[in-house]
Amino acid sequence: MRTRLLPLLIVLMAAVLLALGVPLAVSVAGAQQQKVVVDRIDDTARFAALAQFVTDTPSESAGTPTDERRETLSRELISYYEVYGIRAGVFYRSDTPMAHAPTDWYLPEEGEVRDAFDEAFLSRRSHDPKQVWPWQRGRLVVASPVIRDGDVVAVVVTDSPTGQMRSRILQGWLVIGAGEIAAMLLAVGAALQLTGWVLKPVRVLDATTHDIATGRLKSRVAVASGPPELRRLARSFNEMADNVEDVLEQQRAFVADASHQLRNPLAALLLRIELLAYELPEGNEEIASVQNEGKRLAQVLDDLLDLALAEHTEADLRVTDIGALTAERVAAWAPTAEAKGVRLVGDCPPTTAWADPVTLSSALDAVIDNAVKFTPEGQSVEVGVASNGTTSTVVVTDRGPGLTDEELARIGDRFWRSGRHQNIKGSGLGLSISRTLLAAGGGSITYDHNEPQGLRVTVRVPRSAPVA
Repeated sequence: MRTRLLPLLIVLMAAVLLALGVPLAVSVAGAQQQKVVVDRIDDTARFAALAQFVTDTPSESAGTPTDERRETLSRELISYYEVYGIRAGVFYRSDTPMAHAPTDWYLPEEGEVRDAFDEAFLSRRSHDPKQVWPWQRGRLVVASPVIRDGDVVAVVVTDSPTGQMRSRILQGWLVIGAGEIAAMLLAVGAALQLTGWVLKPVRVLDATTHDIATGRLKSRVAVASGPPELRRLARSFNEMADNVEDVLEQQRAFVADASHQLRNPLAALLLRIELLAYELPEGNEEIASVQNEGKRLAQVLDDLLDLALAEHTEADLRVTDIGALTAERVAAWAPTAEAKGVRLVGDCPPTTAWADPVTLSSALDAVIDNAVKFTPEGQSVEVGVASNGTTSTVVVTDRGPGLTDEELARIGDRFWRSGRHQNIKGSGLGLSISRTLLAAGGGSITYDHNEPQGLRVTVRVPRSAPVA
């Protein structure tokens, strides 16, 4: 959930920062250009004041006082160009220059300079030239009219390079960008903290749900942190878990009590059947059938009691030599396999894992018992021990009839037995008990086909210490 919530928050914060940063960047560019425009307007106003009385045409003879004013204006324009690199000139309506610098600069036929010149002759001073951006190499043109007796007699035009202005705009943008990046990093840090605070109860709830689903029914959710809604959800979850645990405990108690209470009447019934058998002819098939069914019922009651106790008992986990324990169970079942004509082979190198020795022994007994029971005479049952970085495994393979895919999906369910094996002794609870006992210690049991035929059963136990 965090991977979905965090990008959403980051995108929203980035959009907010862009919504603030872009207008600010435009404002910075506009302010820098306006500053330059105001300076140029002041300059053109000064040149217009100097040119106000130099109104004679160039065709008039030299040596008059107006020539001195033109020369003064020309020197000012040349000095202005040499110092600032800005082309400037005063032009009559006929485009003839009164004075200009550099001397080879004239009014073009079209373009921004011509547009500013024409606008100034309408007695409108340049005040809002087109914005120049840092990636553009344009020039900034400002024109002011030279007015005498209410008439525009000439126009002062300045054509300025924009390199320095664009550099200042870019520097301002870099400062804004650095501020945006810093704000974004701060916002990401705040988003990480916020999502962590909001989702921490969800993660705890997820972990607790997993614990309960895997058999650790005592797990509960801490409700000390997080938003009020999630704290309320955690309290509701704990109440639900308490109720579920109570119901399961009542079911276990009922199964255990029923199994225990039925054993005594069943034992008495079996004893009476034994006594009745003495009154009947020896070899009576009906009484033998009744005795077998009674013994099977007693076995089912014993398994039910074991299952109830397995679901209630906590695993006593410790570091266990899985290889030695498996070799011990293989040796214990070897006589049974030999009596049935089955060869039981064990490959049990030393390896350690965290397991309850009693639980693992019981699970291996159930698995090896089934393998020997369903393996035909003359075939073999192989038991192998292996390990990797996280788990240790005990794999039991047989050469029996195996199971179909549908039967594999159901094996281990309580009281389930394959329809082909109904005549073989068993209650259908042994593997279910083993699975329950292993799950209490973080282990598992899985089933698969064995090639070319048979069943492969894998018992896994963790190599790492259990998490408290």
